[in-house]
Amino acid sequence: MKNYVIIAILAITITLLFGCIQNNNLGSGLMVLDVNNNSIDSNSKVYDNLNDFKKVKVGDHVFVDYTGRLLDGTIFDSSIGRSPLEFDVGAGQMIKGFDSGVIGMKVGEKKIVTIPPEQAYGLVDESRIITIDKNSFSDFDQMKVGLMVSSGAHTGKIIEKNDTNAIIDFNHELAGKTLVFEITLISIN
Repeated sequence: MKNYVIIAILAITITLLFGCIQNNNLGSGLMVLDVNNNSIDSNSKVYDNLNDFKKVKVGDHVFVDYTGRLLDGTIFDSSIGRSPLEFDVGAGQMIKGFDSGVIGMKVGEKKIVTIPPEQAYGLVDESRIITIDKNSFSDFDQMKVGLMVSSGAHTGKIIEKNDTNAIIDFNHELAGKTLVFEITLISIN
């Protein structure tokens, strides 16, 4: 007798669950399809490709491979051969153009994004190019054009030097440049 009661309870539970599915009472907005892929309830939206939900959006943590080039084709950076780059989209961890360039991408998708200076490292700011007297450096005679120097939290590059002073550019080395990135989305977490 106990077995008949348990079987009856299971049958009722399965019937109720099946009825809920047939009535589309899932609460998720997904459409239930029959074996012929026909919608059971024509008032709901049908999602036949759940990968459409896996597009990058602000707040996602993503992993990408990338190669960065200048307009002349010169590669200035690449993750190829290293670990993929990971960041939180929209968190300000990346330059604006790169950050917004990954939005809407799907895993495995490749994309080329061209980023103007205003969305990258900014325009060259002439006020960040300064002339410093040689007496400000203890090793002025050993300094050469192209050498990177640090002044507190700022790093600059010596772009000119003569017997009395050095001209140092404290702009980012990619300031004023349009950047072209080839990006491949590896994963979304």
